[in-house]
Amino acid sequence: MNLIKDFLLVNKSTMKKSVKSFKKNWILVFTGLIYTILNILLLMVLNTFFRGPLYILVGFIMAIVSSSLISNYLYLLSNIINYDRITMENFKEGFKYYLWKIYGVFFIAWIVDYLLSMISGIVGASGYLLNSLIKIIILIALNPLPETIYQKYYSSFESIQYAFNFMKENWFNWLLPNIILYLFLYLITGKVITDLFTTHLSFGLSLSFKELLKYILGQVLFSFIMIYRGHLFKLLSTSTRRKRMYTNKFYD
Repeated sequence: MNLIKDFLLVNKSTMKKSVKSFKKNWILVFTGLIYTILNILLLMVLNTFFRGPLYILVGFIMAIVSSSLISNYLYLLSNIINYDRITMENFKEGFKYYLWKIYGVFFIAWIVDYLLSMISGIVGASGYLLNSLIKIIILIALNPLPETIYQKYYSSFESIQYAFNFMKENWFNWLLPNIILYLFLYLITGKVITDLFTTHLSFGLSLSFKELLKYILGQVLFSFIMIYRGHLFKLLSTSTRRKRMYTNKFYD
């Protein structure tokens, strides 16, 4: 009973804060368009200047740029969650603010992926299934990793550890609202988010009114979800269920 009551109180408070933050910072919706344009320009530059022997540098450059764009998005979310506002200065600062922390996470992920590919090769035909299963477990166990990066002052590896421990303590309060919100997103767009560090929805080649409307609605909902996750993480990571049950200040 206390678990359900706590869940309702936590999400009531989170919803109230998220609606308020989204109303004041709706401009976040359009960052998806900016990131898409930047990615297109980057690919054009890389395809033009990095050919032949220089092509080996493309992977490294893409990893740095991806980390920078994710850093920018997380920094904007940080300012929304902590200060309820974002500015052009925040946008300019964001590209480097969490850059190396995110790149460190990517490097760890690369090592894990490399080890998984080795294991898959050893176990044979069932390797692909095992690989997919492990990635799903990682997606769930480290789901609040983006929020950990921009709300906690930990290194890349420490952030991974914290996200895992957070999930052990708050799996019910975290997973259920996320499942509901992402289900709504799927019903609207038909897209399933499987990347922990998704910053925007991809825009298809179709320019029909229906597809354009689905993209806009999806991007609006996705932006709201990320703000909701931020407020939810902040509340859960700074309190315990027992403490929340004995004080109402966490739900104001």
